[in-house]
Amino acid sequence: MLNKTLLSGVGALGLALVLSAGSAQAQIKIATAGPITGDNAAFGAQLKAGAEMAVADINAKGGVLGKKLELVIGDDACDPKQAVSVANSLASQKVQFVAGHFCSSSSIPASKVYAEEGILMITPASTNPAFTDKGGWNTFRTCGRDDQQGKVAGEYMAKHFKNNKIAILHDNSAYGKGLADETKKNLNSSGKKEQMYAAYVPKEKDYSALVSRMKSEGIDIIYIGGYQTESGLIIRQAKEQGMKVTLIGGDALVTNEFWQITGDTGEGTLMTFPSDPRARPTAAAVVKEFQAKKIDPEGYVLYTYAAIQVWAEAATKAKSTDPKKVAAMLHTGTWNSVLGSISYDAKGDVKVSDYVFYVWHNGNYKQM
Repeated sequence: MLNKTLLSGVGALGLALVLSAGSAQAQIKIATAGPITGDNAAFGAQLKAGAEMAVADINAKGGVLGKKLELVIGDDACDPKQAVSVANSLASQKVQFVAGHFCSSSSIPASKVYAEEGILMITPASTNPAFTDKGGWNTFRTCGRDDQQGKVAGEYMAKHFKNNKIAILHDNSAYGKGLADETKKNLNSSGKKEQMYAAYVPKEKDYSALVSRMKSEGIDIIYIGGYQTESGLIIRQAKEQGMKVTLIGGDALVTNEFWQITGDTGEGTLMTFPSDPRARPTAAAVVKEFQAKKIDPEGYVLYTYAAIQVWAEAATKAKSTDPKKVAAMLHTGTWNSVLGSISYDAKGDVKVSDYVFYVWHNGNYKQM
């Protein structure tokens, strides 16, 4: 982890981390950007870990087109304005490729800067459809989309909780509201109507009023489109008020920080995420590398590693790191990665996604 005092000094401008044999040898600048600080710093740590390992592994094999990589870290704290500042800073540093950002609310505005500045980006984690639906030549992802994730969640709840009273909550963010709305749409089209649909204010500590409202409505299933901190607080406070409820969420709950917030009140929480990347045969060797460093490659660690992997493969095949040439190449091939084979459609979305359900049990999450 980066020293917090140092991070506070560099702020949104990011910190250059030279992972080759020395700055004089680093000839290609790439970056990862996400919430290195702030409430979602656990996910920033995932992106940073995945990027550092990918760059180290690529450099150990000679780099890309005979040139070593230099990794720059951008801290956007999941704030859209800070994300734009980060994007402009990375452009001024002549970064050619960005594996990021994490939050959709950061990735979407940052992508506009990168498009204008001629920078390619592959987000490992931003799932809002607008990122690619309204994106430019430069937008790709290694993760799936909220309309895919919401379909799995909505249809599952309609089938398994048809006699329950469901509350759908969101935090009004591009990610949270987008996911909640897609889940609601698929729940409703599957024949089930939610009892309650409401927004909450993120970064609060006391959600007792919201919990009291759900209690009066007889809610027993809470679906949250939002991040791990607020989701953890809401389920904890609901159970402390005596509610017998099950929490269901999306991929933002795929961090051990969730259980650190909930403790035993998180028991039985369900969430959607693609099939465990750590268990895929294509990731076995890299997972061992992470484990040797005592890093759990959970969540979006391997998605970040894969973003840099496929960029490097495409650049090699294109015989150029020119962002537009690499972007054009990405659309034409099938790329090997720790996640398995990846190929892109015309928008820059992966052609295959496989969202499944996980359950939190005794402080760990496992695929159902």
